Amino acid sequence: MSIEHQARRILERAKARDLTIVTAESCTAGAVATTLSKAPSAGEYLHGGFVTYTKQMKSAVLGVSMKLLTQKGAVCAEVAEEMAIGALTRSPADIAIAVTGVAGPEPDEDGNPVGLVFCSAIGLERKTMTVRHFFEGLSREGTIKATVEETLTRLEQFANSDENKK
Repeated sequence: MSIEHQARRILERAKARDLTIVTAESCTAGAVATTLSKAPSAGEYLHGGFVTYTKQMKSAVLGVSMKLLTQKGAVCAEVAEEMAIGALTRSPADIAIAVTGVAGPEPDEDGNPVGLVFCSAIGLERKTMTVRHFFEGLSREGTIKATVEETLTRLEQFANSDENKK
């Protein structure tokens, strides 16, 4: 299935459940929101996205703890969760999806390997779902593409959850 088809299905599900979406992205630099924006009904069910590439932006824009960023680095489950929470609380959306990782071509400043990615979603019940992925051996573009695909899969799964019904 193409990511365009997947984005269309996600927005159809959001429409059926009257749910709105916001993204918080680091390593994908807005590619998830861009993909969703191309689907029908995007203007009604996608509020937009936050692109927070640096630790400073994650903290300033999404409220991610600088202590956490200093101690654990920007690529970990806890940061992905705080990014999702920050996006949800700073928007009128019902569901937030966040992704942080290392697209490459080199490891990040904290020594995390290329291909390490964390994706987190939070919704109406304020329960988070966080998943770790490791896309080994891919180019920068391949890592970003795989991350967008996986993030859309998690968003679709989360939007279909019974915990996210109005």
